[in-house]
Amino acid sequence: MSDLEGQVVALHHRSLGRPADAVSTRIVLLHGFTQNSSCWGRFADRLAEVAAVTMVDLPGHGRSAHDDADLWTTAELVADVIRDVADGEPALVVGYSMGGRTALHLALAHPELVAGLVTIGATGGLDTEAERADRRAADEVLAARLEEIGLAAFLDRWLANPLFAGLDEAAAARAERLTNREAGLAASLCHVGTGTQEPLWDRLGSIEAPLLAIAGADDAKFTALGQRIVDAVGANASLHLEPGTHAVHLEQPDATADAILGWSAGWWERQ
Repeated sequence: MSDLEGQVVALHHRSLGRPADAVSTRIVLLHGFTQNSSCWGRFADRLAEVAAVTMVDLPGHGRSAHDDADLWTTAELVADVIRDVADGEPALVVGYSMGGRTALHLALAHPELVAGLVTIGATGGLDTEAERADRRAADEVLAARLEEIGLAAFLDRWLANPLFAGLDEAAAARAERLTNREAGLAASLCHVGTGTQEPLWDRLGSIEAPLLAIAGADDAKFTALGQRIVDAVGANASLHLEPGTHAVHLEQPDATADAILGWSAGWWERQ
């Protein structure tokens, strides 16, 4: 961990209350780029009807520091959160986009902390160094643009991306995204963007936890990447498609949450 004013700083996180008849496994949610722990909306509320839910501010987002953390360091920081909130027990980790890539790193680095893994619109990485270099360069330009035009204008452009075409005003959570710091988001692009990620495809077969890859049925790119994750992990993994685009859990919060709860019920009962 890095230090802020001489003190070790953990990732900020907040939890929703545990229902009286909750399952024993805690659910930990890892958000996407420009989001934070306040952006999960109805999706988190539905999960919290069944289990205790903890929502993490990833580095550079929300109230968390660690702007210079890479994906492996971010996984270590999330591991500390799980140890703190789950009383040493493994959690069901749900990661969206950037959070999904973080979740894959966590499952590889700390399998003892991951009871189950859900990725939403995630990837195991870009295959070639040329692709990664191009993406790093593009993200550096994007980071500079963010700091040049400011967060509000950047979010307007970001949310206009066709990937987010299915989000209504509430699901887009623009007001919540505006609580992020420009410098933190710019650093996130440069330190945990897809171009900085070493390809994980050859390592995914070592993931022991059951895995559910979710994608929007209208998001062809991440549907294919979700299937590739499932193929790489093997027999313990499955793909679920929900009508929608990239942020399908925000477009279809109840249906997506119910798909996760239905999938996890079997192995929760076996614990």
